Amino acid sequence: MAVLRGVAMTLEKARELLAVQARMGGGYNRNGARLILAEVQQTQGQQAVDGLIREFNLETLFGFKPGTEFHRP
Repeated sequence: MAVLRGVAMTLEKARELLAVQARMGGGYNRNGARLILAEVQQTQGQQAVDGLIREFNLETLFGFKPGTEFHRP
Protein backbone atom coordinates (compact mmCIF):
# COMPACT_ATOMS: atom_id res chain seq x y z
CA MET A 1 0.00 0.00 0.00
CA ALA A 2 1.37 3.43 -0.92
CA VAL A 3 2.16 5.93 1.77
CA LEU A 4 1.58 9.69 1.60
CA ARG A 5 3.57 11.39 4.36
CA GLY A 6 3.43 8.33 6.57
CA VAL A 7 -0.30 7.68 6.07
CA ALA A 8 -1.43 4.56 4.23
CA MET A 9 -3.62 5.65 1.31
CA THR A 10 -6.97 3.93 1.58
CA LEU A 11 -10.06 5.03 -0.31
CA GLU A 12 -11.46 6.35 2.95
CA LYS A 13 -8.34 8.46 3.55
CA ALA A 14 -8.33 9.63 -0.07
CA ARG A 15 -11.95 10.77 0.29
CA GLU A 16 -11.07 12.69 3.45
CA LEU A 17 -8.12 14.42 1.79
CA LEU A 18 -9.94 15.12 -1.48
CA ALA A 19 -12.85 16.69 0.39
CA VAL A 20 -10.47 19.33 1.74
CA GLN A 21 -8.89 19.94 -1.68
CA ALA A 22 -12.31 20.25 -3.35
CA ARG A 23 -13.60 22.60 -0.67
CA MET A 24 -10.64 24.98 -1.13
CA GLY A 25 -10.61 24.69 -4.93
CA GLY A 26 -7.44 26.67 -5.78
CA GLY A 27 -4.43 25.94 -7.96
CA TYR A 28 -2.39 24.47 -5.11
CA ASN A 29 -5.35 22.31 -4.21
CA ARG A 30 -5.49 21.04 -7.79
CA ASN A 31 -1.91 19.86 -7.41
CA GLY A 32 -2.72 18.28 -4.05
CA ALA A 33 -5.69 16.45 -5.55
CA ARG A 34 -3.50 15.23 -8.40
CA LEU A 35 -1.00 13.74 -5.91
CA ILE A 36 -3.78 12.06 -3.95
CA LEU A 37 -5.21 10.55 -7.13
CA ALA A 38 -1.75 9.34 -8.13
CA GLU A 39 -1.51 7.43 -4.85
CA VAL A 40 -4.98 5.96 -5.37
CA GLN A 41 -4.02 5.04 -8.94
CA GLN A 42 -1.05 3.05 -7.65
CA THR A 43 -2.85 1.27 -4.83
CA GLN A 44 -6.48 0.95 -5.96
CA GLY A 45 -6.40 1.30 -9.76
CA GLN A 46 -8.11 3.38 -12.43
CA GLN A 47 -11.66 2.44 -11.50
CA ALA A 48 -11.18 3.88 -8.01
CA VAL A 49 -9.65 7.07 -9.43
CA ASP A 50 -12.55 7.51 -11.86
CA GLY A 51 -15.03 6.99 -9.03
CA LEU A 52 -13.37 9.70 -6.92
CA ILE A 53 -13.30 12.10 -9.87
CA ARG A 54 -17.05 11.63 -10.26
CA GLU A 55 -17.80 11.63 -6.52
CA PHE A 56 -16.06 14.96 -5.93
CA ASN A 57 -16.94 16.50 -9.32
CA LEU A 58 -13.23 16.97 -10.01
CA GLU A 59 -13.82 17.37 -13.73
CA THR A 60 -15.65 20.62 -13.10
CA LEU A 61 -13.42 21.77 -10.23
CA PHE A 62 -9.99 20.90 -11.59
CA GLY A 63 -10.49 19.59 -15.13
CA PHE A 64 -9.68 15.95 -14.22
CA LYS A 65 -11.53 13.64 -16.58
CA PRO A 66 -12.37 10.00 -15.84
CA GLY A 67 -9.84 7.81 -17.60
CA THR A 68 -6.95 10.18 -16.91
CA GLU A 69 -3.94 8.38 -15.48
CA PHE A 70 -2.16 10.06 -12.59
CA HIS A 71 1.46 9.35 -11.71
CA ARG A 72 3.58 10.43 -8.79
CA PRO A 73 6.39 12.86 -9.62
